[in-house]
Amino acid sequence: MLAVMLGLDRIADFAARRWALAQVEAGARTAAALRVAVLRSEIEKQRSLPFALAQDPDVRRALASQDAGLFLALDQRFEALVARVRAGVIYLIDTGGHTVAASNFNTPESFLNSDYGFRPYFRIALAEGRAEHFAFGTVSRKPGLYLAQRVEDAAGEPLGVLVLKAEFDTLEEEWRHFSEPTFVTDARHIVLIASEPAFRFRTTVPLDAGERKVIRESLQFGDAPLDLIDLSPVPGDPGLKRVRLPGRSKREDFLEASMPVPTTDWTLSVLAPTAATTALAATAARASAALLGVVGLGSAGLWRTRRRRRARAEARQAEARRELEERVAVRTAELSAANAQLRTEMEERRRARLAIDALQDELVQANKLAVLGQIAAGVAHEVNQPVAAIRTFAENSRAFLDRGDAGSAARNLDTIAALTERIGAITGELRAFARKSAAQLEPVRIGAVVDGALLLLRYRLLQNDIALAVVLDAPDARVTGDRVRLEQVFVNLVQNAAEALAGRPGATIRITSETRADTVVVTVADNGPGLSPQVLGALFLPFTTTKPQGLGLGLVISKDIIAECGGSLAVESRAGAVFTITLPRAS
Repeated sequence: MLAVMLGLDRIADFAARRWALAQVEAGARTAAALRVAVLRSEIEKQRSLPFALAQDPDVRRALASQDAGLFLALDQRFEALVARVRAGVIYLIDTGGHTVAASNFNTPESFLNSDYGFRPYFRIALAEGRAEHFAFGTVSRKPGLYLAQRVEDAAGEPLGVLVLKAEFDTLEEEWRHFSEPTFVTDARHIVLIASEPAFRFRTTVPLDAGERKVIRESLQFGDAPLDLIDLSPVPGDPGLKRVRLPGRSKREDFLEASMPVPTTDWTLSVLAPTAATTALAATAARASAALLGVVGLGSAGLWRTRRRRRARAEARQAEARRELEERVAVRTAELSAANAQLRTEMEERRRARLAIDALQDELVQANKLAVLGQIAAGVAHEVNQPVAAIRTFAENSRAFLDRGDAGSAARNLDTIAALTERIGAITGELRAFARKSAAQLEPVRIGAVVDGALLLLRYRLLQNDIALAVVLDAPDARVTGDRVRLEQVFVNLVQNAAEALAGRPGATIRITSETRADTVVVTVADNGPGLSPQVLGALFLPFTTTKPQGLGLGLVISKDIIAECGGSLAVESRAGAVFTITLPRAS
């Protein structure tokens, strides 16, 4: 009995810890993916501004004329821009490497007249047109990503370099609210951004003496020691990367999940603590195993005792009576066990159903956030155009008012109002798409669903030269479903089509609908390469994908959403891929 109890305890502890580590790893990878999306969005938001400012006629005129009044106007303009876009600092450098205009001109840390000719981002941008460089500020004493863009005159000759410094203090502060330490390393394994201040400008892999000397002479990281963070590996499952942090308890280990940051040579790592999860799972499993062992061994002892008593009684009774009593006892025991097993299975199925429903909601939300990371740059460009137009109309209105032309100014203000309504529509659709909420089935217009999805993706289609044809026979037809989740389905299908059409001449996506008596059938078709029979057969199974970076969950989630609405999702491969969505009409 003791051996059985110890064996059950060890097996339960081992199995529970393996299961808990798998759950921690899945959570860490999800957290890393979300934080990569947020970091990439922050970088992309800052990248477009230096390019736009380098084309500004005021910037070119100031560098060409070297007029102090024009430089002062740029100082004030840069100062206002920094406050709006939450950048660290914006400054302008002439071809000699000296700062001639800066957003921090009124601060003690002003960059004006500072010589930055030694900075790599200045030399590279002046020679190649643009540069990105992460470094420690020699004046501000703050680290940041320097985004540099060459300013040229009409003949293409360099006039100087415009630099925007993106700082990540706010992002680091947000990461500190999570229990998982998070940090970002460059190609040399030097920590650039970290939720743990002690990690910054340290390395996860030892640097050789020559490389360390070059980095120090460049002043990229100031006088940082560049010493090694002792992430001690924890022996165990070779498939998982478990480490211990310096200064932490030896019983507390972390599971590391790393992901590359797209468009950079950075890598983001999340260290998920395992102690609490594994301890809780092990305790629950061992308690269950102990209870099972006690019940089993007790039942065995009781059965043995009853058997002995029955044997003595059978000896005093006739053979027929003994056989009858034995059959009744055996049948009773079987029925009791079957009944107990049936109740247990019913309860387990109920709990599994609840867990599946909760997991499905989380998968739907995670899919929406992943899609948001992909379309954020397009939405930013979509909003940037009316913002630029508003600024132009506002400046013209001021000129009209100065000349007393109130009528022209009023017409400009009407145009500005229309542009702000357009921005509101775009941002409102983005907020509604990102909001996490339970599915609510109600009558929705199929035209509104398609328009909402295309509002988020229109810029990406234009950017990739993909034609879009939308032919809805009855845009006002109502179907039963949840609008936000149905938009998520169309975003997934159109994005998949756009990726399949990348780089193909004459690329076209066609969305059509057919309204029937009880249903509305919508098709999303492209003229891409189509799908192979092997992929078609497993397309709606989890983790089936044709994309190198895909997870194979988008179509699974889309099919589940359509099924929740009482409809169906099917696919064919003709002259390209054709997805058919059938939804019930709302009464």
